[in-house]
Amino acid sequence: MPDPTSRPDPATADDWMTSGNGHPKRWAILGVLVVSLLVVVLDNTVLNIALPTIQKDLGASQSQLVWAIDSYILVFAALLFTWGVLGDRYGRKRVLIIGLVIFGCASALSAFAMSPQWLIGSRALMGIGGAAVMPVTLAIITVVFPPHERGRAIGAWAGAVGAAVALGPVLGGLLLEHPDWSSWLTGNDWGSVFLINVPIVIIGIIGILRVVPESRNPHPQALDLVGLVLSFVGLVSLVYGIIHASSVGSWVDVWVIGPIVAGVVILIAFLWYESRSDHKSFDVTLFRNRGYAVSLAAVSLAFFALMGITFTLPFYFQILRGYSTLQAGMAFLPFAIGQLIAAPRSAKTVERFGYRAVMTGGLVVVAIALVGLTQLQMDSNIWLVLVGFFLFGFGMGNVVAPATSVMQNALPLARAGAGSAVQNTVRQVSGALGVAVVGTVLGTQYAKNVAPVFASLPPQFPAGEAEQSVVATQGILVAVEQQGQVPAGVVATVRAGAFDAFLNASHITMILSACVVVIAALVVGFLLPRIEPPGKGDSSPPDTWSEDGEATEEAIAAEQHLAPEAASDAALPPPAGDR
Repeated sequence: MPDPTSRPDPATADDWMTSGNGHPKRWAILGVLVVSLLVVVLDNTVLNIALPTIQKDLGASQSQLVWAIDSYILVFAALLFTWGVLGDRYGRKRVLIIGLVIFGCASALSAFAMSPQWLIGSRALMGIGGAAVMPVTLAIITVVFPPHERGRAIGAWAGAVGAAVALGPVLGGLLLEHPDWSSWLTGNDWGSVFLINVPIVIIGIIGILRVVPESRNPHPQALDLVGLVLSFVGLVSLVYGIIHASSVGSWVDVWVIGPIVAGVVILIAFLWYESRSDHKSFDVTLFRNRGYAVSLAAVSLAFFALMGITFTLPFYFQILRGYSTLQAGMAFLPFAIGQLIAAPRSAKTVERFGYRAVMTGGLVVVAIALVGLTQLQMDSNIWLVLVGFFLFGFGMGNVVAPATSVMQNALPLARAGAGSAVQNTVRQVSGALGVAVVGTVLGTQYAKNVAPVFASLPPQFPAGEAEQSVVATQGILVAVEQQGQVPAGVVATVRAGAFDAFLNASHITMILSACVVVIAALVVGFLLPRIEPPGKGDSSPPDTWSEDGEATEEAIAAEQHLAPEAASDAALPPPAGDR
């Protein structure tokens, strides 16, 4: 085998990518890719724990806070499949390095933000770079590991992703508790949550240059510019409408309904265009595979719930319970532990019980955890939260890793980048909608619940401003206390009422998330076909789809393990991987 770090000869590269034998340094490659991915995943949850601090410092509204998260996710989701196609065409290693450089530079820019608009814009730039990392790392893993080892490798990848989601608040708490090392440079106490990305990016790039081989599709296609524009505009319009509902306090405002409807129409037009394009970047034909489609639905709905909860709970810890940022971050550790226990072992569990049982069971555990979190009160024992987070992480580990394995095993190696980008796109859009929907429901329900609390207050109390968020309420109450214009007993009563209003609003968001997860469990339990895990010697599906989206006889034969002449007699071939 030639040196995998050198630029390969096209014929040799083609053989290496499609052989399915695995790269001799694949486990070292996995380690480097996980480090590269961690910086992208960590950043979202690091930012979540810093949201109350940023809101106070920049004077951001609840809607601007949501946009600080969703500006990244929107750009990230809109560019995922485009970067996936670029990786397949020009080299996945090259695209990974470019993405990390953009991400690192934009992170440094975010650290110096002096307004909510600056932060939102620089976060969007971070999304451009981050979009190159996730699909390309998963594509490289798919290429360098043979099918029978892919489940373990993806389990480690998914475990690292899940752990990063939970470790982000811990790292964020540590950085916010000790801001001195960066505050002299950035002029604020939260810039460190972005500056920390820079050294991690540098370490990741060095590891990639030394260990990761280059790979690409030997039959590349043209860049789908029309599809990119349609998808980006559709996603922005859809999520903007949902976020704007929190600003106007209504779901029936014309500037809420209009963008949502326009977004849905544009996304339908995008899917129609992709189904007829001869250089599609979003492979609509993947949804013919029932295992792929059901697994994608399960992961997407689970991420909807996860992103919504990680947006809500930092406010509970820091504002209602008065925890420091570090204490609030530490509360998320059980989630990471649950993920690290479940995800890497999920491949063995699947071999014993099957994909359907493991994924359904994981979703049921997540739903139970969410129902448990609806019991949170001001004086709840912290162990209730910790146990709930552990169950949440354990359940997610048994959903994300097996579902990702099912989806990646359905892909031809030559198109691993574009194919993995499809699932990451839908998953990230679902996460963005989770933040937007939960943030909107939380904001509107809080404003509704807290309005009666302020009704009998003196006129000098700025009730309208205080109703925007629990952070705004707390800030105004502290200012009123310092001014001494309102009796201390009245302020204490208002604070208790406002905190109770937030708790009730947060319980509604958790019930909503639990319902979404229950739907996912029903979908998997009733619709996921029986799929056998790949065995040693099994190969990935061949890249034999025709330009019109119909499978050739060779593709059907590969899916059914039949000879081509026998496959031609099959009227309804099952999805790839069905047994």
